[in-house]
Amino acid sequence: MRQSLETPLTDRNDSRPLFEVRDLWKSYGSKEVLRGLSCEVLAGECLVILGLSGSGKSVLLRQLNGLEKSDRGSVRFDGTEITTLTETELRAVRPRIGMLFQGGALFDSMSVFENISFPLHEHTDWGEERIAERVRAVLGTVQLEGVEGKMPSDLSGGMKKRVALARSLALGPEAVLYDEPTTGLDPLTGMTIGRLITSAQETHGVTSVVVTHDLDLAHRIADRVAFLEKGTFAFTGTWDEARRGATGTFHDYLEIYWEGRSVA
Repeated sequence: MRQSLETPLTDRNDSRPLFEVRDLWKSYGSKEVLRGLSCEVLAGECLVILGLSGSGKSVLLRQLNGLEKSDRGSVRFDGTEITTLTETELRAVRPRIGMLFQGGALFDSMSVFENISFPLHEHTDWGEERIAERVRAVLGTVQLEGVEGKMPSDLSGGMKKRVALARSLALGPEAVLYDEPTTGLDPLTGMTIGRLITSAQETHGVTSVVVTHDLDLAHRIADRVAFLEKGTFAFTGTWDEARRGATGTFHDYLEIYWEGRSVA
């Protein structure tokens, strides 16, 4: 039986790696996107992945939950090597890794209730009453009580993102992968999404991996940041370490941000 949303799934002080990536390579035709990338994501942390457009950030997310196969290398989730799993075997792993897609990826023909209950019908044997209770619970988590009957076309962009986040939390995953969660949103709505990411992490122990170009969001939510460049991580560390240039690695992308803002 899955744990409820009220029960933390991981301890934020747990320093074990939940994801372990080693020497990961991925190409599309002649274009090498990931080039021997290695990293760890610790249980309970929020790792924010930064990088220029086309650097492979979203590609890496799809490797972490097995949506795409690498050319070579290793991706382990909670000790399980997922690069060698069949689609049938991945069905046991994917409910443990939620995904918030850039556009939300809601089913336009389904109501909010149907969208959020879809993974519950697919991956549990719960009855309708329990499913309805879970849908209400996750909608409360994203501050959208009472919208079960609405269609995606009735929702604002920010509401769609929150419904998509509720769906990604429905199965009580240990980790959630966020692909550009604030793209296309106004600053206030973007701040709300940031607070919800942090709340899921702090309240429910969710490990978060966030791909974003939004540096304000990154600064607010990150335990560590990783800068993806030329197919590998040029820097991984805390925000303060990045700002101090602890590894001697600075990038114009970040320098412009720090020059234009006073960031503690």
